[in-house]
Amino acid sequence: MNIVFLDRETLGDTDVETMLAHIGAVKIYQSTKKNEVIDRCKESDIILTNKVRIDKEVIDHCPKLKLICVTATGMNNVDLEYARYKGIGVKNVSGYSSNSVAQITLSLALNFLAPIGYYNDYVKSGAYAQNNSFTHLGMPIEELSNKKIGVIGLGAIGKRVAELFSAFGAKVYYYSSSGIDRSDVYERLELDELLDYSDIITIHAPLNSKTENLIAKDELLKMKSSAILINTGRGGIVNEEDLVEALKNNVIRAAAIDVYAHEPIKSNHKFLELQSDRKLILTPHIAWASEISRKNLMNGVVENIQDFLKKNKKANR
Repeated sequence: MNIVFLDRETLGDTDVETMLAHIGAVKIYQSTKKNEVIDRCKESDIILTNKVRIDKEVIDHCPKLKLICVTATGMNNVDLEYARYKGIGVKNVSGYSSNSVAQITLSLALNFLAPIGYYNDYVKSGAYAQNNSFTHLGMPIEELSNKKIGVIGLGAIGKRVAELFSAFGAKVYYYSSSGIDRSDVYERLELDELLDYSDIITIHAPLNSKTENLIAKDELLKMKSSAILINTGRGGIVNEEDLVEALKNNVIRAAAIDVYAHEPIKSNHKFLELQSDRKLILTPHIAWASEISRKNLMNGVVENIQDFLKKNKKANR
């Protein structure tokens, strides 16, 4: 089997090469531009991609292609319908990053509620050494125990997030864009109710026709002025320009964003107009990327390839 990995850099220092070496002849590229995709894939039996798009044109130029492995959960970068029509398998990996995303989500919330960075800077600046008191209360410290948490999207990640917030004594609600009940533990609310009730709203839904632009100007106006919005789900669910205006005008208190409509963001992105980390925390799509998560992801990719090869071998007997 000829295997090509188009954007290996997305997995950092994970030992991808060793994990794939025993499967077949592997060509690994750190990144791949749009005009390079066909040339790099045309002789491949298996394509590995995280964000590089595999569309109809690419598929038509790959006569040997049998399997597309997405090194992620979302598969919106693959023309699934055309791949199915051509008899090409498409496999993703789910559940590998639940703990990582939940941990980062909680960390982002705590950054606003317990401003450790401020107090760290205060001590290191020498100001504490000049203080007459044993303590300094320059910024409020809040507890999660009396907060209401609104989770948008109660899949595997959303449930893990809910568990962590619940462990701190917070009250968790959720919104299901599909309208399907996802839990007997947490109360499901309609979106308007969730926005009105919640002190912290955290997004863990997929990006689709029901969730695109789900949180825009009207929705932000329905939130508490003290509310915190966290998006570690998908860019495009939050209207970025509307969020910037809401933060500038104190419509909501703060936001933390890990995912963006277009990644990476451009150098003139509206988010960069807000430099105060008390209002906006920005991270470069890293909530999923703990060391364990990346290893789990590659283990899942290898299992998908091995399962495919076993089935293919049986079919050809």
